[in-house]
Amino acid sequence: MIEAIFTYEFLQNAFLSGAIIGIIAPLLGAFIVVRRLSLIADALSHVTLSGIAAGLLLGQTFPALSAVNPLYFGMVFSVGGSLLVERLRNVYKHYQELAIPIMMSGGIGLGVILISIANGFNTDLFSYLFGSVSAVSRNDLYAVIGISIIVLVTVYLLYKELFVLSFDEEYAKASGIPSKAVHLAFIILTALVIAVSMRIVGVLLVSALMTLPVAAAMRIAKGFKQTIWLSVLFGEVSVIAGLISAFYLDLAPGGTIVVTSIIILLGVIFWKKEKN
Repeated sequence: MIEAIFTYEFLQNAFLSGAIIGIIAPLLGAFIVVRRLSLIADALSHVTLSGIAAGLLLGQTFPALSAVNPLYFGMVFSVGGSLLVERLRNVYKHYQELAIPIMMSGGIGLGVILISIANGFNTDLFSYLFGSVSAVSRNDLYAVIGISIIVLVTVYLLYKELFVLSFDEEYAKASGIPSKAVHLAFIILTALVIAVSMRIVGVLLVSALMTLPVAAAMRIAKGFKQTIWLSVLFGEVSVIAGLISAFYLDLAPGGTIVVTSIIILLGVIFWKKEKN
């Protein structure tokens, strides 16, 4: 396995991208779970699928655009979806949770229309749905690296604000924290992470990588920082073990990564129960 990684560029791309995503997805996921916004990852992933389908369709229709990575269209749609979610949350101030199913439904509907126009599923789109080790290009890796740097720097600089906003939004506003600006920055970062994670995990499973490691960490962590560190640890184990399993068993990496996360979660729950 190690020899193959050094031999084949696509494996290097997949494992490096996966290792980075295993850090940034659970990192943001810790804040998402605490804020009870777990389903937003599902909503934005479906919007991202619409963007990728649009990119593939434009590539078919206009040959000049075929060289543009559909992932970039997915990023644009995902960020646009995150902004619309915030707009809808302001419209439905007393029922803010409605924004997520509205956006999810819109993303699925638009995606189905674009896919049907493009004459159904093809190999490229299938790899985005379930993830693919061989489909991760060097440009995808560069996109993951760039966004991960932005995520890590932002979380480091705004950790206090994000922490307060996650646990007590009213106190955050009263203490002078620009809650709207911080939340907007956070939701845009989440959208970008979801978009770049799709090559490895797939659109249908990307939310699991942001929530399952956090769910496992919350069972044994003694504080929020420990929850973050354990979430990242569990996320990394899930990604690496999932990618290795996908390589040897010739399976979609998204499924193996999520199943590994489920095994870790069940193991933690069982261990905690036995300990008590």
